[in-house]
Amino acid sequence: MITIDGSYLEGGGQILRNATTLSVILNIPVRITNIRAGRSQDGLRPQHLTSIQLLTEFSEAKLDNATIGTTDIQFIPKIIKSGSYIGDTKTAGSVCLMMQTALPCLLFASEPSELKLLGGTNTEFAPDIDYYEMIFQPIAKQFNFNFDLRIIRRGYYPKGGGDVRITINPIEHLKAINLTDFGQIKRFFGRSFVAGNLSIQIANEMTEAAKNLIHEHYAKDIPIEIEIIKEPDNMIIGTASGIMIAVETTTGCLLAANALGKRGKSASEVGIQATEELLKDLSYEACVDRYLEDQLILLMALAKGHSKILCGPLSDRTKTAIYVVEHLTNVKFQITENLSTKTDDKSFTSHSTTLIECEGLGCQRRSF
Repeated sequence: MITIDGSYLEGGGQILRNATTLSVILNIPVRITNIRAGRSQDGLRPQHLTSIQLLTEFSEAKLDNATIGTTDIQFIPKIIKSGSYIGDTKTAGSVCLMMQTALPCLLFASEPSELKLLGGTNTEFAPDIDYYEMIFQPIAKQFNFNFDLRIIRRGYYPKGGGDVRITINPIEHLKAINLTDFGQIKRFFGRSFVAGNLSIQIANEMTEAAKNLIHEHYAKDIPIEIEIIKEPDNMIIGTASGIMIAVETTTGCLLAANALGKRGKSASEVGIQATEELLKDLSYEACVDRYLEDQLILLMALAKGHSKILCGPLSDRTKTAIYVVEHLTNVKFQITENLSTKTDDKSFTSHSTTLIECEGLGCQRRSF
């Protein structure tokens, strides 16, 4: 049994997700200690417990000590069993974080599987469902990682209640990827929404603020295509607003950032927050944004062949993902940092890019 220190660097739930996912796929028993030690409220929260219980169900794992607040668990998987499964956080816990945990495992099942995930679809401190549909899903296809995603209902803090259905087909192995050529910006796009009793004017203001900031940095002839949406009342639970701003380049790179509205923050501030985060990643000419890079580490490690991605400065989340993979496998990541300076018509900026590469395991489906 391999022990993983859950307090490493970021000390969040990501260590738990990556460790248990790899445990199932590679059939490695793990013990995870100091779970979420880097958070103000450490130990398992409902969304983490739901994710582990979901894995336990389709891997027939032995799971010890898993209750709310637990900081130390042992997880011993047996198989990967296809089927129809339900994960319900019973809170606004992120359905996307449950997807991060379950989907890679079910790629290596013997038959197609279906997931019904209930919880928050657009939440703080997690990628939202629109990011998964518009950014993660098309990039995952480059790994030969295909899934169908349907949003039945959106759920927001504090009640949750979102309902997302996923169908995933098994594969023989993941393919290596090369995301190192940024190309040129082809278009900006995104989604600005309000739900519940909020006025559509809020979505308009978020969008206008985002467009204005983009035009300060990029030529006005680059298309900006942002959907402005009032969510249908029969497809939501709760009240919320938010915006996702994304970019597509001529080489197929997809990067995005999102922000949610909150009391005391103007609609313009929300639009500016998301856009500033995206513009920061674009200033590096990174091929992968800050939210995607750590999610790709596990897939790169499992893929057949040599993968490489070009990012901005390495985040603690990504360093943490590499830590978990290197402790549970013999995969070694090569990190190359490139420091340069670049002059544009707005400012003289220091640009630091990071090339992450590895030779993957070429993990294949086991016979069950």
